[in-house]
Amino acid sequence: MTQSASKIEYNENKDPSILEWMLDRKKQLWHYPLELTICLLAITLSVYHLFVAYAGSLEAHAFRSTHLSFMLVLCFLLRPLGRDKWTDPKNWWFAVDLVLVALTIGIQVYVMWDLDSFIFRRGDLSDMDLYTGTIYMLLLLEATRRAVGRAMVLIAGFFLVQTAFSDYFFSIFYGPPSSWFTMVDYLFMRENGIFSIPLMVMATYIFLFILFGAILVRSGAGRFFINVAMALTGSRVGGPAKASVVSSCLMASVSGSAVANVVTTGSFTIPLMKRIGYRPHFAGAVEACASSGGQIMPPVMGAAAFVIAEFLNIPYLQVALAGLFPAIIYFFSIFVMVHFEARRRNLATVSREELPSLKEELKRGGHLFLSIVVIVVLMVIGYTPMFAAFWAIISILILSSLRKETRMSPGDIFSALEEGARLAMPVSIACAAAGVIIGCVFVSGLGLKFTNAIVIIAGGNLWIALILAMLASLVLGMGLTTTAVYITLAALVIPALVHMGVEPIAGHLFAFYFGLVSAITPPVALAAFAAAGIAGSNPMQTGFHSFRLGIAKYILPFVFVFAPGMLFVGSWLQILLGIVGGFAGIYALTVATEGWMLDEVGWMTRILMGACALLFFVPGIQLTLFGSSLNLPYFLTHLLAWSILGGALFIHRSRRSVLAMEGTLLTNSES
Repeated sequence: MTQSASKIEYNENKDPSILEWMLDRKKQLWHYPLELTICLLAITLSVYHLFVAYAGSLEAHAFRSTHLSFMLVLCFLLRPLGRDKWTDPKNWWFAVDLVLVALTIGIQVYVMWDLDSFIFRRGDLSDMDLYTGTIYMLLLLEATRRAVGRAMVLIAGFFLVQTAFSDYFFSIFYGPPSSWFTMVDYLFMRENGIFSIPLMVMATYIFLFILFGAILVRSGAGRFFINVAMALTGSRVGGPAKASVVSSCLMASVSGSAVANVVTTGSFTIPLMKRIGYRPHFAGAVEACASSGGQIMPPVMGAAAFVIAEFLNIPYLQVALAGLFPAIIYFFSIFVMVHFEARRRNLATVSREELPSLKEELKRGGHLFLSIVVIVVLMVIGYTPMFAAFWAIISILILSSLRKETRMSPGDIFSALEEGARLAMPVSIACAAAGVIIGCVFVSGLGLKFTNAIVIIAGGNLWIALILAMLASLVLGMGLTTTAVYITLAALVIPALVHMGVEPIAGHLFAFYFGLVSAITPPVALAAFAAAGIAGSNPMQTGFHSFRLGIAKYILPFVFVFAPGMLFVGSWLQILLGIVGGFAGIYALTVATEGWMLDEVGWMTRILMGACALLFFVPGIQLTLFGSSLNLPYFLTHLLAWSILGGALFIHRSRRSVLAMEGTLLTNSES
């Protein structure tokens, strides 16, 4: 390669925090009163959550409402009216933002002033309770519009209207209307609506893990993950693409954001993939698929994984264990596809001289990985995710100070505390809005009617029910976050699947997976579009290639519904067959879709491998063995050919070594 004089190494280009933005202006901080206020609010919220994690949770309504009120204030200041971003010059709309902030603070003070009396009035609301509850829901909807998007507002608004005026609707939406008194009591006064399970999980667990990810990235873990991935895979065929898969898996499993991971790691991996010969849209698709897969990779899965644990009333570790092998199989499929693409196009490799040294990288940043080990160990021995996240944060602060390269300054620590709160803001507001949907569904009784409707439409056919659930997930995923999609389906669709005999963990993960695929599914493929911007490729072309590369994410949910052994459900034989069948089936499916194995294969072979994939996916040892028997002769034929080629290369190299040795001996004897 042409750049062998200097090593290829990832350079961390962190977006400046608000604190850094102010310090960069070379003025006193009080010259920026609004920015300083936002910064202090965000840092205060992070410190508040760390204190609660250490000292123990407060009363449920007090803790959750305080968390959400902080987030609403941050949203109104960070996502202002009439401006694209908070750094733009202020206009008269800023007065409206200040009014909304004042209303939010006023309502929170009203709730907390005499909390015992507020809780005692449940079921017997005063006029003031009714007014404050109504205003608070309007504030939440406006914050949702700013932070999440109009789609979430329209969906939440629909359920509010349907609950209040269900006698004007038809079909399953028809029913007795609910009074506004009942709705405010259920959605605002109790922990059944806005402050229900989604917001509880967000405030208790997810916020701390987002904060952990922000601090971890600030410590230089992004550079460590990517450089280690490059050192391990960079010199192999298609090395930069494989490094993208590995590094994105590590980074996105911590950050939990597909788009953020595309921007972080893709700015480095995508140009490098293009440099060795990958087509721009393919390079973007690889990064998009790898980044979107981070949310399904334990130990730190996407935010919805914690909500799954609460809905199922099982330990989070059990959810993480169930999601382990489907995630590994997904990344395995992308890894195989980029390898096939590199072989097909005979792409160049990167020389080892250009790559980071694995030994040096482990020496420089390997200790940072111990913080993730802390999370796993603490949850394995039975501690709560809140406890594990707290001590993981403490451990990364201590571990990062051990070496000069990773040591964080006080400014870095405060910037990480601020960034953690800012990153958590849209997730918190989405969870609160999803709580409105859940509350309305239960108040109106729509959840039970929707479940019965799916069972009736499917006619007892599980395949039809799964396809309906998949389509609902894909449609909702085009406008909602992963957590919001999952929570909506958990209220409306998943009960129907469980009623039809699906294992509860499989049904919930089914909705979780299809809530994720919108990031790589056109026409709304945000991760793919972000990658296309870096790759300089056509966004829709990148989106369709992301759909093809991420095919495993569309197939695996159906597989583990029918073969839950992959999720560690059932006997050890069922678990073994589910995992082995998953790997073998995805490999066979990849060969069928890519038309490549050890070399290019024809259509007959591709059809055969597609049939093998179906047999591997179907549970049952007889079909698995039959699938292996169909696949084995072709695989052994290629393996034999490549073994002969490998033997010939070995003999050739051995002969060359012998000749070189004989030449050396002859030269020495002549001397």
